[in-house]
Amino acid sequence: MSTRRVVVTGASSGIGAATVRLFRQRGWDVVGVARRSDRLAALAAETGADVFTADLTRQDDVDALRDYLAVLGPVHALVNNAGGAMGLDSVEDSAIDDWAWMFEINVLAVKRMTSALLPLLRRTLAADGGSADIVTVTSIAGHVAYLGGGGYNAAKFAAHALMEVLRLELNGEPIRVIEVAPGMVKTEEFGLVRFGGDAVKAAAPYENVLNPLSAEDVAETIVSAVERPAHVNLDLITIKPVAQAAPSRLARGELTVRAEG
Repeated sequence: MSTRRVVVTGASSGIGAATVRLFRQRGWDVVGVARRSDRLAALAAETGADVFTADLTRQDDVDALRDYLAVLGPVHALVNNAGGAMGLDSVEDSAIDDWAWMFEINVLAVKRMTSALLPLLRRTLAADGGSADIVTVTSIAGHVAYLGGGGYNAAKFAAHALMEVLRLELNGEPIRVIEVAPGMVKTEEFGLVRFGGDAVKAAAPYENVLNPLSAEDVAETIVSAVERPAHVNLDLITIKPVAQAAPSRLARGELTVRAEG
């Protein structure tokens, strides 16, 4: 079989960049997609991945990416990783613009990319056989609500529903639909985006938490799911650090065994 190609969005940092690196280490051709050309150029130089600069909230950019991929060659997998949170305000007080941005990047961008790349995945399957994959990185916030999560919860719940419906729609085709729902992941940018660049607020959720997940932990989960035998579909993978039982239930400090009695 020829080398397989995967498209990874949100590739300029965090989980996306780690996923690009790991797929390349495993011998895949990779196209990393993100808004920041300078970071993509550095990632390309480091890994040998192809890169494409695009804002996935713009349909013209997604169309241009689709056209580029159609010329580049077969596409076997899509990883919808681009996403993010904005603020921790209540439903009553939160800014509608923050909600609109969260829906654009967490939901509508996934829809745009899925609609754009499904014909390319089918073209590859028709020519080469085998199977194809659509992976979307959501969050445990898409399964369990928490205070302050209103807009992000709503967006990730919607992304989860999108994947559930897509799996029903594609039943009968050799295309796996995989949802990866991480809990607390410590990356360099998620909190900074959520809190408008406030580094103190961005660091606070991780304070005294033993071993929050890393971007590499999630990347390993994504790549492992895609590399399962073609008849095995890991529909929904929830991954959390041991210190986190739920979005609102987090142990801080050393994990210790309870005394008997």
